[in-house]
Amino acid sequence: MNLFDNRRYVFIVFTVLIGLVFIVRLFFVQVVESSYKVSALNNSQSHVVVYPARGLIYDRNDELIVSNQAAYDIMVVPNNVRAFDTTWFCNILDITKQNLEERLQRAKNYSWRVRSVFMKQVSFDVAAILQEKMYRFPGFSLQSRTLRKYARPVASHLLGYIGEVDKRILEENAYYAMGDYIGVIGIEKSYENILRGEKGLQIFLKDVHNRIIGSYEEGKYDKPVKVGRNMTISLDADLQEYGEKLMQEFVGSIVAIEPASGEILTMVSSPTVDPNMLIGRNLGETIRKLSADTLNPLFNRALMAQYPPGSTFKTINALIGLQEGVLHTTTSYYCDYGYYYRGVHVRCHTHRAPLNLVESIQHSCNTYYCNVFRRIMEDPDYENTEEAFNHWRDHVASFGFGEKLGSDFTNELKGNIPTAAYYDRYYTSGHWNFLTIISMAIGQGELLITPLQMANMTATIANRGWFYTPHLAKEIEGEPNIDPKYKEKHYTTIDAAHYEPIVEGMDLAVNGGPGSTARIAKIQDITVCGKTGTAENPHGEDHSIFIAFAPKDNPQIALAVYVENEGFGGTWAAPIASLMIEHYLKGETNRTWLEQYVLNGNTKKKKNEEAAQGTEDTGNEEEG
Repeated sequence: MNLFDNRRYVFIVFTVLIGLVFIVRLFFVQVVESSYKVSALNNSQSHVVVYPARGLIYDRNDELIVSNQAAYDIMVVPNNVRAFDTTWFCNILDITKQNLEERLQRAKNYSWRVRSVFMKQVSFDVAAILQEKMYRFPGFSLQSRTLRKYARPVASHLLGYIGEVDKRILEENAYYAMGDYIGVIGIEKSYENILRGEKGLQIFLKDVHNRIIGSYEEGKYDKPVKVGRNMTISLDADLQEYGEKLMQEFVGSIVAIEPASGEILTMVSSPTVDPNMLIGRNLGETIRKLSADTLNPLFNRALMAQYPPGSTFKTINALIGLQEGVLHTTTSYYCDYGYYYRGVHVRCHTHRAPLNLVESIQHSCNTYYCNVFRRIMEDPDYENTEEAFNHWRDHVASFGFGEKLGSDFTNELKGNIPTAAYYDRYYTSGHWNFLTIISMAIGQGELLITPLQMANMTATIANRGWFYTPHLAKEIEGEPNIDPKYKEKHYTTIDAAHYEPIVEGMDLAVNGGPGSTARIAKIQDITVCGKTGTAENPHGEDHSIFIAFAPKDNPQIALAVYVENEGFGGTWAAPIASLMIEHYLKGETNRTWLEQYVLNGNTKKKKNEEAAQGTEDTGNEEEG
């Protein structure tokens, strides 16, 4: 073989190797590596996510309270951005060139090739101007969105709001993408999957000028959008608005429930905010400012504040005493300004004595319930205090205390009902007795209850021993029924017959003679049953509490009112509750003197007794 033949073979081998390199590279580019394909598709196609309108929310009277309004996001694919008129672009968006660069850099940090948000929620007018000139800004596009719109400036804690998804949500739920919105709190969060709908997708073809020229494959690969489903909730918008008006100068909460259904009629947490403040592209800044407010207006006190129940809890101890057979309706105790035993003194206020069971509720006698609690804890049917305490605690828990009620709110807290193990850790087993925990006889000590739980307890008494889990969902579009757990009756461990003397005592507390603690809550033509309470507060003034339901027979509303740092339950909580009941059952408030007493009472930071003096007995003969 001559030299020429050797060179020919070398050339052939070299050519084959070069060919193989090109073939492998082409295979890698066309089959394995997708970036070139993505780039080509991005240049020729536009994938537009179609966001559904969220479901509408109606109140129990079919009033539309949450609707939608149009908004637009400016989207960008950084890899497709070309030189453009930045001055005009910045002027129409009212931003600086530095801000423009910062926004583009954030988009690049997210992805060069994936569409992301450049600017959120621009107005319809700005979007209309941009739409006509969009061909001049390659890489940019408009994305239609919807924002919430509220018919009334109320119920922000209950309704909640929507916000942009964060990294955690993106990692946990594949449905959401960067820039999507999700319910953050309240009904918006609890029923997110129902209200949000399902995103759609449209694929368009673009020309070399980045202009849409038609649908890709005649929409063969498009995905239809599904709008969110509408909801009717149990909220009474009129009552909610009135409750927020009454509480506007106070810190606290009102929770009202329809006893026969467990439906929440109103849930006021004060201070509150206008829900219209919680929309728009400045939401983050608004949240930061509200979070820095020392009164914490974003904190839902109705669900998350935990207070001692005070003397309202005497109703529970009375029921347990009756059930355990250590108390009878005729049982009487004498009160000499308090309970005295082995150096312990629990104070009481002035009232006539002795009192029987019904009168003990009417006059809210501390001494009476210290004696009742002692008899429960020293019941001879049990071997020791710990065993008696465990049975007492089981009765208390049957009212829904110590655990989350399971309402359709995601931020509900459970309060606290201490266990025997808790006291064993502090005093060691066998070294504590009724006197150690005597404060729980009058609803103090380690007891912590949320306003929602307190309203539920009131509904349970109104029903004479049972309750439905409190809830807001009344009707959901496309579903024949709401969650069946809201239709299940929960019975307490107390026999129904034992509730009658408690109800009678609550009736007399409002409608009885002198010495009744809640006479200010009396309403003409409506028999209101109520119980005052004063929760001790180690951080300041005591909290004013009142529970009530009405009418006495066939009750239609049960509620709990907490007014922080305002003293006796008969001073502020009782008149507020009474006005709420009147407004709901009569549709109007006739006692304007009482309404003005509440509205003016704390505005000047003083007790405005002149508004009630000489008009009606305020009944503020509260427990000690």
